Amino acid sequence: MAHIDKVMRSINQSGENICVDVFVRPDGSFGFEEYRREPEDGRGWYPVGYYSEQRFQDYGAAWEKARKSISWLDEESD
Repeated sequence: MAHIDKVMRSINQSGENICVDVFVRPDGSFGFEEYRREPEDGRGWYPVGYYSEQRFQDYGAAWEKARKSISWLDEESD
């Protein structure tokens, strides 16, 4: 099945090798995930936080949980 979540916000950590996406699913629930990529590896981004199965009723709740769960996020999103 194709990945059909819609990214609402994407924040890159300095260096642009780690990011967090906050997304909305087709069922209207929200979630987030932390991703990493290696510049020398052409395969792209892969999940490292394994947060994406958590479900939230709105964007604000997902964003707050992401900020509390991922230590570098507050520094990059101000």
